[in-house]
Amino acid sequence: MTIERLGVIGGGAWGTALAQVCASGGRETLLWAREKDVVESVNTTHENKLFLPGIPLSTAIRATGELGELEGCDAWLVVTPAQHMRGVLAGAPQCGRPLILCAKGIEEGSGELLHTVAKKVCPEAGIAVLSGPTFAHEVAAGLPTAVTLACEDEALGAAIRKRISLPAFRTYATDDVAGAEVGGAVKNVLAIACGVVEGRGLGQNARAALIARGFAEMTRFGLAMGARRETLAGLSGFGDLVLTCSSTSSRNYSLGKGLGEGRAAGELMADRHTVAEGAFTAPVLDRLARAKGIDMPIVAAVAALLSGSAGVDDVLEQLLSRPTRPEHH
Repeated sequence: MTIERLGVIGGGAWGTALAQVCASGGRETLLWAREKDVVESVNTTHENKLFLPGIPLSTAIRATGELGELEGCDAWLVVTPAQHMRGVLAGAPQCGRPLILCAKGIEEGSGELLHTVAKKVCPEAGIAVLSGPTFAHEVAAGLPTAVTLACEDEALGAAIRKRISLPAFRTYATDDVAGAEVGGAVKNVLAIACGVVEGRGLGQNARAALIARGFAEMTRFGLAMGARRETLAGLSGFGDLVLTCSSTSSRNYSLGKGLGEGRAAGELMADRHTVAEGAFTAPVLDRLARAKGIDMPIVAAVAALLSGSAGVDDVLEQLLSRPTRPEHH
């Protein structure tokens, strides 16, 4: 199996960064963007001034606003926000080609992981998941990055890795698609919680404890969803968690920091060009955890904060007053 010409669906910062990876060595790459300003900017100035300003892009990237133009591509990297993926794929012609899912989240309405959603919309497509600790501006600038490429079809996974791997963009293989997706979805919610710790000035000890206990929640949920423990402990789980919980370059961390400083969730989210996926994942993740009987108190606290049903002081009191118990439980 050979994959050469790639299309990227989604012209935000992450989609543009992945297009930069795909275009390495002058390989033609087609980038679909909904925003006319992005299409014009990429094609005329070779820069995504709206979502990734200051990063010069390869001239091998061509942007388009027409999904139909992606028909000539061998595979698509799907980088639309998780909650819009179903609609975009449903409107794409001939979506039976391989799909590399690059968004991180759980569909709010159905409670399904994204590979399940994609398979229902495009039943003939081979599915892979790309996830890991990746800030878009660093990837686009060619800084060293390592990711997980999850695919149950060994031949397809090998073809994708051969096409997109670079010395500074290392891909590690697994067939644990559910594990790669759970890690990417849950870490966004935990990053909001870590941002709250920062915004409230609770210190580095508290953040480290929250990352560790949050990883325990991620693991419990992942195992219940059929993921493997080693995948959750790898790049797409623990690795992404550490990155996203440690920097204001993370949209989710920044959202949490604002909440910790006392700002309202609606205000913080209305002021964004880009999407903090954790804000949409938190309520559905909390709902799924409760339905499955999985203890996820940090996730529940974030969901309560975002819905406005509890304030920062309320959820902190609830978390700190929980009874102690054996750590590995």
